[in-house]
Amino acid sequence: MTDEDRVLGWVERAAMFCADEYGVPPIAGRALAWLMICDPPEQSPGEIAEAIGASRASLTTNMRVLIDAGFVRRRTRPGQKTNYYYVGDDAWETVVRRRVAGLAAFREIAAEGMEIAGPDRARRRRLRVAHDVFDWMDRAFASMPGPASEEEEDDES
Repeated sequence: MTDEDRVLGWVERAAMFCADEYGVPPIAGRALAWLMICDPPEQSPGEIAEAIGASRASLTTNMRVLIDAGFVRRRTRPGQKTNYYYVGDDAWETVVRRRVAGLAAFREIAAEGMEIAGPDRARRRRLRVAHDVFDWMDRAFASMPGPASEEEEDDES
């Protein structure tokens, strides 16, 4: 198996994970995975499309999905009209924090539901379970340290 085959196999595995876990289309997952492992780290739409076997039109649509989700950023270079895409160092933390914040926001919706349910214990219990899980998750995540910095990573080498 060539290095290119290994890279593309990894890209496909990562893409399917992203499709399953984050609900992104497979092409978006492939583009994200490619941008995580490619060299150079900034790639044009043409480079990405060629690497993952996608059409430019499909790639454009899927890059918007990745940008909106916070996984990918876009930049231009002076004197060029071409966009270049890359995964920022804080992309994964940003995406995870957004997801946790969104889930934690449901805690307030569940609390409102408990008020609406009134004294009905069965209805309140179902809502309380959801509320307590989201409350626990929010507290657990808030107490966790952020990801290791680049300097800490270099020290481990």
